[in-house]
Amino acid sequence: MADKHHVRLLGLIIIYSFLTGTIGVDETHVFCSSGENVHLPCNNALSDCTSTTWTYSRRSEAVELIAGGKKKNNIERHERLSLGSDCSLNIEKATKEDYGLYSCRQYVNGKQGTDAPVYLHFLHVSVSPSSSQTEISPGSSVTLFCQLYYDGVTCDTLVRTEGVQLIWVNQADVNLQTDSRYQISFSSEQCISTLTTTLLNEDHNREWRCQVTLKNEVKTSAAYTVNYSGPSTTDTSEYHKQVIVISAVALAVAFVAVLWVICKKKRADNKRGTDSSVVKDRNEDKGTYETISMSIPTMPNISEQTDDVTYSEVTASSKKQVQMDYNHSNHTVTYAAIRGTEYAPQDGLYASVNTTPTTPHK
Repeated sequence: MADKHHVRLLGLIIIYSFLTGTIGVDETHVFCSSGENVHLPCNNALSDCTSTTWTYSRRSEAVELIAGGKKKNNIERHERLSLGSDCSLNIEKATKEDYGLYSCRQYVNGKQGTDAPVYLHFLHVSVSPSSSQTEISPGSSVTLFCQLYYDGVTCDTLVRTEGVQLIWVNQADVNLQTDSRYQISFSSEQCISTLTTTLLNEDHNREWRCQVTLKNEVKTSAAYTVNYSGPSTTDTSEYHKQVIVISAVALAVAFVAVLWVICKKKRADNKRGTDSSVVKDRNEDKGTYETISMSIPTMPNISEQTDDVTYSEVTASSKKQVQMDYNHSNHTVTYAAIRGTEYAPQDGLYASVNTTPTTPHK
């Protein structure tokens, strides 16, 4: 009899469940981060969405967002909400205030149908409140928090039953859990994963990303980018290198300029010395040419031309004694040059120098 009683009780529970819609519809978990567009499916959708109602709750009584297939306008975020053709609820540019439990409900012939619950979880990454932006610099320690906001379920249920994980990765999507440089821990009480590390010079503009996975499938992620308030040590080193190079080039240019000025001055001094030597040599020449006579015959007419050459004669005599290497006599030097005219060939050119010694004065 007891067995028959349990069977009847189980049958009543099943019938009641079908009538109330508590069996046959699976709950859905959706994950998002700041600024994403969210799509919440209605798993019990009908062909006609005019009977669709969407409600929202988070630690409070439910609020209708969509009623009878139409959006409610008396709520704050109504501009970001819309109903899809498949009766889904779309949320534009999600924020932290959007996480919670959503339910899609259908009415058939004026009677309430089954509810399709959708849990929207929000992922957010922040830096330790004790670390101000000015303290984020090479050599300092920084702690990042990756928190999953949820409602209607526990974090332990999400982790153990649904297979939710929070994973830290770098820009190349490499898991940082096995890197000894990072200290990573997880708290199931608040669904928070923390990452602590000491910043390096090369961490400037580096991105660390926290991913939320559901059964090893990435659902969404949130990132934190390191941004030093001042130039990093690497940038400073590069700046110092540039300053050193520029200074070295400037010194080299200045050195070359000084050498050029010295060389130019030295050449000028050498030139002045040479000119003085020439003047001195000329002054040591005792010969003075005071009388120069020159005669140039008049060019004959073409019809009367009998000679084929034009000649000139220069006679120079010195009244002062000219020191010679072989004797101490005065000389009279006659220079003669003969050139052809434009009317005769120039194949008989010659020149002669005659010196006539004179008796030296006693």
